[in-house]
Amino acid sequence: MVQASEQTLTMVATDSYRLSVKHTPLESAIGQELEANVPARALRELARAIASEGADEVEIALPRNQAIFRAGPVVLTSRLIEGQFPSWRQLIPESFEHEVRLPREELLEIARRVSQLAQRNAPLRFALAEGELTIAAETPDVGDASEAMPAPYSGEPMEIAFNPQFVIEGIDSVSSDEISLQVSSPLRPGLLRPIGDEEFSYLVMPIRLNV
Repeated sequence: MVQASEQTLTMVATDSYRLSVKHTPLESAIGQELEANVPARALRELARAIASEGADEVEIALPRNQAIFRAGPVVLTSRLIEGQFPSWRQLIPESFEHEVRLPREELLEIARRVSQLAQRNAPLRFALAEGELTIAAETPDVGDASEAMPAPYSGEPMEIAFNPQFVIEGIDSVSSDEISLQVSSPLRPGLLRPIGDEEFSYLVMPIRLNV
């Protein structure tokens, strides 16, 4: 979903298991609010065009049933998806019980290494304890792996699990050197955000653990 209101462009995507939101300031205010459901494939093509052309700016027009993007000399046109986009603001909790700030690169590297043992739909486990985060995965008949890193966490130990691909892509999407991991319980979603930047949010649903 692409939405423009006053001086902010908001882009939201979800597949029911995760939700990402990005707010971007516009150079000038628009006269009326615009909203459109743009196919993900069209936005991937737009991202490739921006990268290949090195475009600093993107122009967006939303005529009836269409989205038109201009990135440098490239013009991309796409039909819009009909229907109402989910009310995404209601899906993001107003607050979380715990926030842990971690070095993004180290967290990403550990998650990638340990996820090699998360096969056959096995989850990636995040265990929080006093001053430490342990990431672990286990696949029967294949093996298990775990790796710990310092974490400014205080409180009762808690373990929450995620789809490895989903959580790794979320960490990789954050652009800051530090990342904020916000959680409340093993059965409630976790939130990833850049430190010092409230304009991007990545919400990911947990996997229920049998143990």
